[in-house]
Amino acid sequence: MKKKIWLSSPHMGGNEIKYVQEAFNSNWIAPLGPNVNEFEKSLQAYIGKNKHVAALSSGTAAIHLALVLAGVTKGDEVVCQSFTFSASANPILYVGATPVFIDSEQDTWNMCPVLLETAIKDRILKGKKPKAIIAVHLYGMPYKVAEIKNISKKYGIPVIEDSAEAIGSEVNGQKCGTFGDYAIFSFNGNKIITTSGGGALITNTAKQKEQAIFLATQARDEAPHYEHSTLGYNYRMSNVLAGIGRGQLEVLEDRIQARRGNFETYKEALKNSHLKVLEEPAGYFSNRWLTTVLTESFEIREKIRVYLELQNIESRPLWKPMHLQPIFENCANYENGTSEQLFEKGLCLPSGTNLTNTEIDSIIEVLKDF
Repeated sequence: MKKKIWLSSPHMGGNEIKYVQEAFNSNWIAPLGPNVNEFEKSLQAYIGKNKHVAALSSGTAAIHLALVLAGVTKGDEVVCQSFTFSASANPILYVGATPVFIDSEQDTWNMCPVLLETAIKDRILKGKKPKAIIAVHLYGMPYKVAEIKNISKKYGIPVIEDSAEAIGSEVNGQKCGTFGDYAIFSFNGNKIITTSGGGALITNTAKQKEQAIFLATQARDEAPHYEHSTLGYNYRMSNVLAGIGRGQLEVLEDRIQARRGNFETYKEALKNSHLKVLEEPAGYFSNRWLTTVLTESFEIREKIRVYLELQNIESRPLWKPMHLQPIFENCANYENGTSEQLFEKGLCLPSGTNLTNTEIDSIIEVLKDF
């Protein structure tokens, strides 16, 4: 059998082992330590805009804490992008709130601002003003930042910016992770850089970061014994994994260029085919975490996916929208059909930065052969 070509596998830069070894040498095998501190500082310097970063165990944990910091509690409603991975929506249930799902627009495949405002007006009429907005930069393509920010200000509803897939992406030169009232990154094993498992919460103030760390370390009060007056969580990133993150950050720009290079290679090779790619709107810069293509129908998408699988090449349908998921079937949703069409026709192609030229050429040949 041919060697497996993965969709998006980890790619070490070389210096990760140095920082991990430092953790072992100094015995900082804990959810705190020099690597955690330096990783947070490096992330803050990278995104700029005087933001504050708390390194956590996952992007999901970061969304959960963002909701807590935003004051979302049991019985509240949170509007959330429907076309996303379930980790964007699940934390809404963690805090006892209810998701209200918003469909996508065609330009970025992300939350539709028109439907967002329609939903907010309708929820207010029903006596339930949403407490937060979770908007996602999907596959590294930024959402319509200006439009959603204006709606957020108009109705006084904070935005939690899900940048799990979009570290390094930009809108008009400003990096994703700096647009929301809160923002999150994911460093899961399939992301553009990884800490094996991990994430980060980005806040606007040092006080918010301190509160996030307090909650992420079991909310222990100041006392010589273990005293708890607030519900806490075990969400802090370990010093060992933060060492991997430090090494990964050093090669982030190379990884972004490699992912964008993969996209351009696919785009050029498939320009005369029936497969369509998503272009960047003016002023947008996507890290192209995954290269995605649209086929002409669900049937063709599945035939291509299976054909690639037979060649030991991993591909994946685009996300199944949250409003179509059984767990969320009773939640309100404001749809226009866009995300359902994207799910039915869309496919993610192998996009890892460790793809060889031979591998990407073989993927293209398989697609052309099909």
